[in-house]
Amino acid sequence: LLRTLSTSDDVEDRENEKGRLEEAYEKCDRDLDELIVQHYTELTTAIRTYQSITERITNSRNKIKQVKENLLSCKMLLHCKRDELRKLWIEGIEHKHVLNLLDEIENIKQVPQKLEQCMASKHYLNATDMLVSAVDSLEGPLLQVEGLSDLRLELHSKKMNMHLVLIDELHRHLYIKSTNRVGQRSKEKGRISSLVKDASPVPLMDVTNLSTPRKFLETSQFSTPGSSSMRETSLLEIKEDMELDPEENSAVFMGILIKGLAKLKKIPETVKAIQDRLEQELKQIVKRSTTQVADNGYQRGENLSQENQPR
Repeated sequence: LLRTLSTSDDVEDRENEKGRLEEAYEKCDRDLDELIVQHYTELTTAIRTYQSITERITNSRNKIKQVKENLLSCKMLLHCKRDELRKLWIEGIEHKHVLNLLDEIENIKQVPQKLEQCMASKHYLNATDMLVSAVDSLEGPLLQVEGLSDLRLELHSKKMNMHLVLIDELHRHLYIKSTNRVGQRSKEKGRISSLVKDASPVPLMDVTNLSTPRKFLETSQFSTPGSSSMRETSLLEIKEDMELDPEENSAVFMGILIKGLAKLKKIPETVKAIQDRLEQELKQIVKRSTTQVADNGYQRGENLSQENQPR
């Protein structure tokens, strides 16, 4: 249009072109007004709908912005809470550990009294376990507790001397307890022979069926009466019954003593002590046996003299 108007030299042509343009513009306005009149309802609805959509989008954007701000705030608060919770969790662990240490200290304080009771009742395995556990705790987790220094020295000293008591008990059962059973059996046979009225000589004492340390694994030690099967045992299977007399079964008692010495890590000292005292103990056995035989023979002579002289 501009090119046509600029290239035209005739004013009339430009006026005509201008008139056509104005007429076309007016026609376009009329057509537009007619279309607006015809579609006024739809146009109004579309405008209102568009306005509503725009408002909703704007509100949604504002809400999303607010949600983002809230999320950032929650994130910061959660970080703070996480640090606080971690601190509380660590404090809980520390308090639990302190309570466990206090309980352990309270139990260790009662160890000397319980140890004396176990030693008095000769439950040496339980006493050894208790003593070793207490000393390990005092020299381990409770090493920095200054208030337990006296108790630590006392229990450590008892642990150092504990094996001497166990070795003495072991020797007593090895050499004295076993030979006492032989002596008691001979006395019983002597009493029985004194009741017999004939002059038949008393038979020799049979020691093949007696329980001796050499027969540690034989049936007479571990099987029920009447059973002839042999059953071996080990230190791991030996357990201490707190309700029964610990010396009732001498072989099991010696096994308990050896197990206690093993827990104290004093087996080499035990072997050395047994080797050093072997000759002395055997001489004592011979001396005691000689005395028992002499006393038995004297008693038999007295009984025979009384039978030959009724007055």
